[in-house]
Formats: sequence, C-alpha cells, structure tokens
Amino acid sequence: MRIITKYLLRKFIRNFVIVLISLQIFFVGIDFLQNYADVPNSANLQLLYILYNSFFTLTLTLPLSLVFGWIITIVIMVKTNEMVASFSLGVGNRQIFMPVVNVSVILIVLLIGLQMTPLAYSYEYKEKILKNTYFTSSKSDIFVKYNDYFVYFKKLYPLQKYAEDIHIYKVIDDDIEEGIVAKKAYFQNNRWYVIDAKITKKPKVISWNSSKIEIHREKFLYTLEGFKPKILDSVYESTSSFSILDAITALALLNNQEVNTSKIRASLYYEIVAPLYFVPLIILIFSYTSFNSRFFNIGKFTSLSIASTLIIWGVFFMLHKFSSGGVLNPEVSILMPIFLWYIITYILIKKKIGYK
Repeated sequence: MRIITKYLLRKFIRNFVIVLISLQIFFVGIDFLQNYADVPNSANLQLLYILYNSFFTLTLTLPLSLVFGWIITIVIMVKTNEMVASFSLGVGNRQIFMPVVNVSVILIVLLIGLQMTPLAYSYEYKEKILKNTYFTSSKSDIFVKYNDYFVYFKKLYPLQKYAEDIHIYKVIDDDIEEGIVAKKAYFQNNRWYVIDAKITKKPKVISWNSSKIEIHREKFLYTLEGFKPKILDSVYESTSSFSILDAITALALLNNQEVNTSKIRASLYYEIVAPLYFVPLIILIFSYTSFNSRFFNIGKFTSLSIASTLIIWGVFFMLHKFSSGGVLNPEVSILMPIFLWYIITYILIKKKIGYK
C-alpha cells in the first residue's frame, strides 16, 4: 500500500468514526429522551433498548457517515493544499477515491452481514420493550395459506415458537379433504409438532351408501415443514421487517402460495442493494470538488454536498416505504432507481474526471 493511500485512509477513517459516533449519540439519545417515560424501570431492559436502537440507527447512519466523513476529508485536504500536493506528486484521481470506496464497501458488506442475524429485528425488539411485551410477544387470529393447507392460529408466540388453538385444513382442487384441530403446537427441527390432534378425513368420492367421515386422534403429529413462526409473524404484521435469511426463506416458501410478497422483496432489496447508493455519491462529490484552495468555497461545497446526500438518501428511503406498503412494485421502486442512479453518475463522472 502506498504512503499516500495509508495517509488518506487514516484521515478518512478518523473522520468517519467521529461522524458515526456523533450521529449515533444524537439519534439514540434523542429517541431515548423522547420515550423515557415509556421505557421500563429495569436497567437490563433500558440497556437492551439502547443496544437495539443503536443497531437500528446504525443501518441509517453508517452510509451517511461514510459520505459525511469523505466530505470532511476532502475539505481538510483542499484547505491545507494536501490535495494539490498529491496531484503534483503524480497521484491520479482513482488512487485518491478508490481506497475510500473500497473501505466503504467493506463496511457496508459487514453491515449487510449483520442484517442476516436476529439484529435485523432490532426495531421490533425495541418497540416491544416500550410496550412491555418483550417477553410475552404474541399475535392473534392468523390465517394463511401454505402449499395445499390453510392454517389458522388463534394465538402465535413467534419468539417461543409456540402456537395455541390450531386449525389446519388440507384443500385439493377446492375441496377440503382433511382437517386437523389441536390445542397446542411447537415449532422444532424445522417443522410443527402438533400435540393431541383431532384429525377428520372426508372421502374423496361421496356415496350415500358407503361414504363416511373418518375421525381419529394422534397424540403426536408433525406437519407444515419449513413454515417458520417468525415468517408467519412478519408476513402477518405489516410493519415488520425481515432479516436477509428469513426474507429469502419466506420468498422460497410463499412464492407459489399466491401470496403478495412485495413487502418481503422490498425489505430484501432495501437491505442489500439500497445501501450501495453512496458508492457513486463518493466519487461524484470528489469529481465536483475544486482542488485549488483559493477558489474553494467551503460553505457552498459543504452545504450542497450534505444537502444532496440527504435528498438522495431520502428519495431511496421514501421509495422503500412506498414499496413496503404495496404502493409500488419493489423492482420498479428500488432496483430500477439504483440502476439509473449508477448510470447517471457514471456519465457525470466520466465527463468530469474520466478514469485517470
């Protein structure tokens, strides 16, 4: 690694960390003060609330901090003539912004990796702490379709992976063939274990002389393999988010169930694709910087850069909300804007600085 690269990265990382910590303290602190009256008196729950809120806020502040840290780095290097000195030593444009882009992409990939863990549900967990339902989370009256089954849960406990008052109906060609009724069921080993089930079977061909309904009981029965309770909870709850792994699993399970998966796809695209909006923004800000300190207007450059960053982030965030609510198709509202954004910035950057 060249000396100029090490020097540049050291300045950028320092500025990025300062901005990130500042934004985290500001957003988490303001949220905690606003909801202080609703937060339980338990110190453990208060600490959990702060930790969950910190990670949820991190998904918003990390990309912004990368851009803001880069803006500060550029301003300092231009005003101290370090940028001009670098160019005079034969350093090209790509050698300045590409190390920053590479480090930023690595940090975003780590953030995406964390979205595959239960931390992806941090917003839900912190809301449950506020509502005093952190340990007793449940959903009522859930009715969904899964393959050839229509499933009804009177009560579902996603965290405990447990359900009460279960009704499962097997439907073939619009005809109910079998019904399973039970008081309790547990999700273990990727399947539902039904306790003390009453099974009712209807004959496929009805004849007045020979047809009869078969009723028998099973003390222990497993069914609905792969139908995860967290997926049920998230699909049922319109404001729920998904971890990346749960979103992929939900798409695989529900894609052929004639179920609208727009919210799942929107969540998946937003967590994986949307954070990458900052990559062309970093290069675009660099390309429109005046490197001569005499003609460099700090106020104008900083205000325009920050305002542009917030506007672009706000547009993608708004499109995500529209797609999550079913107003717009996720492919149209998230993937297409990101694709167009990359094309537009490529043209602008190519025109301004090329690839030296």
